[in-house]
Amino acid sequence: MFDLDGTLVETAPDLMGTLNVLLARDGIAPLPADEARSLIGQGAKALLMRGFAAAGQPLSEARLSSLFDDFIDHYLAHIADESRPFEGVVEALDKLQSQGARLAVCTNKRTDLSLTLLNALGLSDRFSAIVGADAAPAPKPDPRHLTTAIERAGGRIDRAVMVGDSASDARAARNARVPLVLVSFGYTDIPVADLEPDILIDHFDALPDACARLVGTSLRV
Repeated sequence: MFDLDGTLVETAPDLMGTLNVLLARDGIAPLPADEARSLIGQGAKALLMRGFAAAGQPLSEARLSSLFDDFIDHYLAHIADESRPFEGVVEALDKLQSQGARLAVCTNKRTDLSLTLLNALGLSDRFSAIVGADAAPAPKPDPRHLTTAIERAGGRIDRAVMVGDSASDARAARNARVPLVLVSFGYTDIPVADLEPDILIDHFDALPDACARLVGTSLRV
């Protein structure tokens, strides 16, 4: 199971681009790109709240609701302008599949947005299930998000591995009692080593071996 933003795909340019468009409409200076990694990771509403708060303009619930619709409209139109898979992602997915793995996306991004992004990048066909927060009983860190993704992919929880970048991924994996791989280059406001993954990787070329180690044998059964 893979998280999406900050794990499979570098989505910060388009997410921050949309946030900065909305900030500009309110006469607020754009936020620098290097703030993305601490703002992204809990969905669009959280990004809006964090972004406007970081700019010194906290949002009311009513204003957040209004801005959310504007955010989605703009983001959908620009969802893959600059977003790209991280280096080594495609090769790692192909190798895992060749070893017998079933792949799933388990993301707090909405399912329709996730599908649109993955379709635009030519990645969606590699996954047996793509489960956004809206398609699960509750979003990560609730373990039911992970177990729903496993079930829809036709997988087994005793052979599952969660690959992510943030606290919500780490807590979901622990809550579901699933081994955890974290990437060092994703979006998190907590140092990734402090999340205590079973394995921390710096590049996707290390992922197939990490997964094999965590399930205790080669992936093919």
